[in-house]
Amino acid sequence: MASKTSAVADEPIEVLFALHPKFNLMDFAGPLEVMTSALHDAQDPTSKAFEVTIAGGEPQVLSEQGVIIGSQCSWKEAQDRLDDFDVLVVLGGNSEAILKEKAEPLGLITAYSELQKKDPSRERTLLSICTGSLFLAEQGILSGLSATTHPDSITTLEILCSRIVIKGEGEHTDVIEDARYVVNNLRFELGDEDENPYIRRKSEGRRPSNARKGSMSFKGASRRESIARRAAMRLGGLRVITSGGVAAGLDASLYLVSILVSENSANEVARVMQLNWTKGVVVDGLDV
Repeated sequence: MASKTSAVADEPIEVLFALHPKFNLMDFAGPLEVMTSALHDAQDPTSKAFEVTIAGGEPQVLSEQGVIIGSQCSWKEAQDRLDDFDVLVVLGGNSEAILKEKAEPLGLITAYSELQKKDPSRERTLLSICTGSLFLAEQGILSGLSATTHPDSITTLEILCSRIVIKGEGEHTDVIEDARYVVNNLRFELGDEDENPYIRRKSEGRRPSNARKGSMSFKGASRRESIARRAAMRLGGLRVITSGGVAAGLDASLYLVSILVSENSANEVARVMQLNWTKGVVVDGLDV
């Protein structure tokens, strides 16, 4: 694949879904439906915006609901091809066992973040659904960022993030309980505040940032990123999105469509799926 710095209209956005044993089926199926429904041109059904690849430890991966999904590549093959992907999607389910065994997709998550730090010229996104954020926390990805997860796992997320701080391996993570999804490392401008389609987090007790908050699509932006400024962001500018439970993962996936394709595309997917897109939280970021 030719190197690219952002998703653009005429080339597919490459997405890797990481399916660990006993993953949550809806954490997979919901975002998959959103992404495979997204079009660059609503009038052209051939203008599919996303190309999906499924990675797993076995050719067939059993979900916690008992449904088997076929993988298209092994963990090793996914590692070897990691630079091909614009987005890595990490799912929830069976999190306790994965954390205890230090199993995949933990290594894949770390490798993807390291890839971004080594090559910040490429725009990459790490998206976790539901308790998939616990895997990000375990690997220290959420250090210094803001994050959320399923409401029943908020305490676990806080504990995992605190361990990173105690070990001196990272900074405090701002865990947000009531957000549908949380976005870190933002892009592009939003226009006037009254026209901002995204909920912005209030900076309590701090001087407000001069940076614009939120993001819009690459195509809709009137200016382009500075690679040097992206490189100076945490994780080399890796966009990190964590979502709440199953339904919140749909909202986060629509946000992903809105920034990598267009807001019109996301709204069209929501219409077709009969979803009410509930916006999440975006945190202060560099105006790049």
